[in-house]
Amino acid sequence: MKIVIAGGSGFIGEPLVRALAARGNVAVLSRNPSKVKAGRGVAWNPREAGGAWRDDVANADVVINLAGENVGAGRWTESRKQRILESRIDATRALVDAMQSAPRARTFISASAVGYYGSRGDEMLDESAGAGRGFLVDVTRRWEEEALRANDIARVVIPRFGVVLASDGGALSKMLLPFRMGVGGRIGSGAQWMPWIDRDDVIRFIEWAIDREEARGVYNVAAPVPVTNRDFTKALASALHRPAIFPLPAFVLRIVFGEMADETLLTSERVLPARATAEGFTFAYGDVARSLRHALAR
Repeated sequence: MKIVIAGGSGFIGEPLVRALAARGNVAVLSRNPSKVKAGRGVAWNPREAGGAWRDDVANADVVINLAGENVGAGRWTESRKQRILESRIDATRALVDAMQSAPRARTFISASAVGYYGSRGDEMLDESAGAGRGFLVDVTRRWEEEALRANDIARVVIPRFGVVLASDGGALSKMLLPFRMGVGGRIGSGAQWMPWIDRDDVIRFIEWAIDREEARGVYNVAAPVPVTNRDFTKALASALHRPAIFPLPAFVLRIVFGEMADETLLTSERVLPARATAEGFTFAYGDVARSLRHALAR
């Protein structure tokens, strides 16, 4: 099996490459292939029409798209918002164009995010729920539209990921220091719903989507038991054997992070993985306390 992964050297991509290595040749598209630690590094620039990477994509049995600038790396300026959008659109468009150059049976798994739904309070959100409003809503909607251009040349699967939990990166790694110092606490009111997913379950879902020929379209890839930020905070404090008594007020977050605070830290998305559950995917870490213990044990 020939597999190509864009974004294969990141927080999700690198462990995914290691998991898929037993299946065959795994090529990792990277602007700096010398830094690729797992898989075969292949130089790519999605804005350039040429490049050897196009042949790898055209001949692949499975193409996985995880490329995109980190949404939570800093305050959103207008130029940063443009980079967040363009990094996803450019990468997805380039992959689809390369696949269209050589029609064949293949699977295209293109990442998205639960940010598609926007902040919806206590509303339960399965895959039938419509898009919300906001910058991230627009980003994910356009990102998915680019991926769906491949529908006539590939079996397209679009996983909408929740907050991915692992201790060596992502949101959890940023939370650990204040909690370990005993100064952690809920964010804002703590009542906002937080869709989360253990990173190992993300990798298991991608492998399941590769193997299941019937899988296609959008899937919510978030644990079947969503929690509020307040409950997540309690679970993390318990896992670390620390108190959680220092709340972080919403107004402080808005001062520090601006628009990003409302669309990431304070947003409420009660997401349910209805399709994956109905189609037989099982979550190894469906309970947040178990997932946190698993993450922290590594």
